[in-house]
Amino acid sequence: MRETVSIRLFNTLQKGREKLGKESLSRVRDFVESQQLKDESFMNKSGQSDIYYTLFGWMLSYVLGVRLDSKKTAEYLAEQDIDDMDLIHYAAYMRCRMIQRLLEGGKLNVLIHSFFSSPVKQLPDFPGLPHDDPEAPYTQFIWLSLLEDTGQTVKNKHDVLDALALYRIPSGGYSNMQNGVTAATNATAAGLIVTGQLDGYRKNADVDYLWGTQKESGGFGATERSPLPDMLSTATSLFTLDSYGIQPKYSPVDFIEAHWQNTGGFSATLLEDTSDVEYTFYGLLALGAI
Repeated sequence: MRETVSIRLFNTLQKGREKLGKESLSRVRDFVESQQLKDESFMNKSGQSDIYYTLFGWMLSYVLGVRLDSKKTAEYLAEQDIDDMDLIHYAAYMRCRMIQRLLEGGKLNVLIHSFFSSPVKQLPDFPGLPHDDPEAPYTQFIWLSLLEDTGQTVKNKHDVLDALALYRIPSGGYSNMQNGVTAATNATAAGLIVTGQLDGYRKNADVDYLWGTQKESGGFGATERSPLPDMLSTATSLFTLDSYGIQPKYSPVDFIEAHWQNTGGFSATLLEDTSDVEYTFYGLLALGAI
């Protein structure tokens, strides 16, 4: 059975953790703990509880060994109003539920639940979709991950792959708009992961394109022409290349370390000096993908 995207992410984060020395690990763990709220959720950039940031916080906590109270995590999830969640927040909620099962009963508990699929409403029925487009690469990436996390499979694989072709740029890569003229790193990584999960991770022109967009600094930008590479684009690109078994053109180690703040967290770009659990997740993911 092919690994789910969630399992790939967990495995990559674990590899990132293994590359940290004792002192470095302690610094990152301390930062993650500093972002934790009393109800075991995690704060967003405004210091408020947020299911989206809680997902990153719980994944990091599980990998780094930060203590989470399984009873409080269950209570937090029970309080969430999932009916009005958009696709991204609902997918975050469902992955949080999977992590909560890990905390409650270990991997065996998750394995048992994986044999029973959970009902999920149809993609167009969500109150909000990325780019307001159910077929865009990033939307399809989130949807695929959600289906995997709820024990379901994509039944219209060929339709999904055909739809993705409409977002492909002839010179390589994907846009999040049909018939776009410029590839976006986010869309390209998403399209390649969806393609890999559905049709196998075989080297192709779009992987070559992504590989070629890396800056000499070791980072990746939001687009090929972006002057400032960022941690999100770098982490997703490295994760995608690693999924295809391809090493980056340049070593990204110095780039990743340059975004590591004294707080123990990672920043989004070199122009920022603040950290949060989302970008700390990207920092550890980037380390694990090289």
